[in-house]
Amino acid sequence: MAEWEQALPRIKAACRAWNDTKGGSIDTWLDLVADQVDWRSLGDGRLGIPWTKKGKSKDEVRAYLSGLTSTFRMGHYTMERFVCQDDCVVAIGRTAWTGIKSGKYFETPIVTVWRFKDGKAISFFEYYDTATVLDAVN
Repeated sequence: MAEWEQALPRIKAACRAWNDTKGGSIDTWLDLVADQVDWRSLGDGRLGIPWTKKGKSKDEVRAYLSGLTSTFRMGHYTMERFVCQDDCVVAIGRTAWTGIKSGKYFETPIVTVWRFKDGKAISFFEYYDTATVLDAVN
């Protein structure tokens, strides 16, 4: 069985939980991740979104997700399509959030690229509209 075949139902469940709990299901994401992971975001730790810097451990992934959910309130997290091959799952969708301090609402396309080994995510990279996110922080 290819890695994606085991990973896909777990990613779909994590995406549903993330949406349904409005970002309250951090442990669901951590259950997917290997102890050592390459966790990246297009934000890359820029001023205003420092939690998006590269992570290498579950603790750093938790810090990323906690930073996100303490800065923004989720409107939705909707993955519409999944593309899979070998050890890779690509999730394509849209997400919406409101800045807690600014009150600014935004919606952005989002693409996440996952790689798995032995049933755990060893790599994650997300792509989204960083300008819109940065604008909503302040």
